[in-house]
Amino acid sequence: MSSFPPQVIVLIGATASGKTELAIEIADYFKIRIHNIDSRQIYKSMDIGTAKPSKKQQKQIKHFLIDIEEPFRPMNVKQFQEIAQKSIKKEIKQNNLPFLVGGSGLYMNSITKGLFVPDVPPQTNLRGQLKELGHEECWELLKNCDPISAKKINFADQIRVIRALEVFYVTGKPLSSQKVQKLPEWKILELGLNRDNLKERISDRTKNMFLSGLVEETENLISQYGSDLPILETIGYSEAKGVLNNNLPIDKAIELTTIKTNQFAKRQKTWFRNKNNPIWLNNKNPLKDAIIKIESFLS
Repeated sequence: MSSFPPQVIVLIGATASGKTELAIEIADYFKIRIHNIDSRQIYKSMDIGTAKPSKKQQKQIKHFLIDIEEPFRPMNVKQFQEIAQKSIKKEIKQNNLPFLVGGSGLYMNSITKGLFVPDVPPQTNLRGQLKELGHEECWELLKNCDPISAKKINFADQIRVIRALEVFYVTGKPLSSQKVQKLPEWKILELGLNRDNLKERISDRTKNMFLSGLVEETENLISQYGSDLPILETIGYSEAKGVLNNNLPIDKAIELTTIKTNQFAKRQKTWFRNKNNPIWLNNKNPLKDAIIKIESFLS
């Protein structure tokens, strides 16, 4: 066995930045396979709304960690981390070069940085009670039970505030005391894709999603799993439900999805700026730049 650490390539970037297309070109050039690190593409029957690689793209390049769970079985970061690590280690054992691609910062860092994630599944009733209390009250609770997390979490980030409280109430321990890191013994090249025209790309992709059948896909999911399926509250599917319920005209659904996606992309970029330190690719020719950087890394 080689004494050198395994090499791993990572490509991160905000939603709609073109990671899928670029990753396929990179994978085709280096004859490698892709591990999709995405919090929603893991679910079956959710193709359009998650911008999942098409069947043609998946046939062109083998993709791992796609369609591994049913939509009615929510998978948390800890569960995904375990599955992904096994898949990547298997790739390494077969002397293949793992290529990790995704925009889910927490999911990616749980793997590349060995982030320890408490094995606490979503607590639907508790989350409902916390939301009823209101954000300011939840913030005060967090400051009392986990002041370290309160200092690290932005006041406006309601999702992370509730998650920190959820972990505390379920485990009896502050989230901050449970977050430890064990870095994997890999040599990692982390590349980043940061498009100048991201808002335009998001707008175009959102329109294409609705034109390609997002409303019909949502209707199919509702017919299979019911309208209370939690994952249908995520961006795009929530607005498509509004169209099906006659609460939203389709043009308004597209507008709202675009706004929410832009807000999400902004949070992703903030995460990558604060939690990651990728080598940002040249936007004029990201493929050529990626090939140069990867070849240098592998040599």
